[in-house]
Amino acid sequence: MQILRTPKHCFENLPGYSFQENYVDVSNACAFTVGEELRMHYVDYGLPDSPVILMLHGEPSWSYLYRHMINNVAQAGFRVIAPDLIGFGKSDKFAEQDAYTYANHLSWLREFLNTLALTDIHLICQDWGGLLGLRLVAEQPELFMGVIAANTMLPTGDHKPPQAFLDWQTYSQETDNFDIGNIIQRATQNDLIDEVVAAYNAPYPEEKYKAGARKFPLLVPISPDDPETENNRRAWASLKQFDKPFITAFSDHDPVTAGGDKIFQKTIPGCIGQSHTTMANGGHFLQEDCASALAELAITCFKENER
Repeated sequence: MQILRTPKHCFENLPGYSFQENYVDVSNACAFTVGEELRMHYVDYGLPDSPVILMLHGEPSWSYLYRHMINNVAQAGFRVIAPDLIGFGKSDKFAEQDAYTYANHLSWLREFLNTLALTDIHLICQDWGGLLGLRLVAEQPELFMGVIAANTMLPTGDHKPPQAFLDWQTYSQETDNFDIGNIIQRATQNDLIDEVVAAYNAPYPEEKYKAGARKFPLLVPISPDDPETENNRRAWASLKQFDKPFITAFSDHDPVTAGGDKIFQKTIPGCIGQSHTTMANGGHFLQEDCASALAELAITCFKENER
């Protein structure tokens, strides 16, 4: 499998994003032989001994999505860890879509968490950040202090997905120009300046760098015979026992995940009595539309966890 590494000059002068680079080699977690380093990039911002907030991005964004929240939350006394999934952002990328599976993404994230030896984690997850992050919570609930789930899901394929998602899945495979910056813009309520749109495109100087972004929509379990369906069902069984704080923060303008917050609230014991919030005027990428409100929710709720 060919590993691609986006040239550093692509990330110069990104507005609002000047965090120090950090890398973890996750090649040992591959289900196939890599033969070289496979670097996962992450932001590590805030005092080292502060409570940890793990921010997991989704498709087709990267840790740049959390730039405003990283600053706000760190200033409130937290240590923020915000990785770029393999295939995204400053992390290494495979040129072949076959390298990307749900299981591989989970293995790379497990290796990442094990290497950093993170414990007492407060998780914020959106989109695929939830499909991956909530699996990790289900597997090792002892590592997590609480969760904020924002515009995400943990599908088992037992219910037909919204037409908006099926359209997105088709588009991701058939369009000749997979313009990631424009995709982000179309799924936000705010108008992004050209420099921000360009920052979302920065990791992908050529089409071959986008294999991971193109593959993610195909990895969502949408039928009961999907290879990850049973694993997600087992994860739900575990989450039904998760009684630590679990807060939903879904936005009011996201046709893909609308209603998912109610499913979490009915199913997970940790949702009882929490400050569930509907983010007003927020699109799918609510970190762009509602960064301050989402950061404030995290600060308030996670500080309660620390008492």
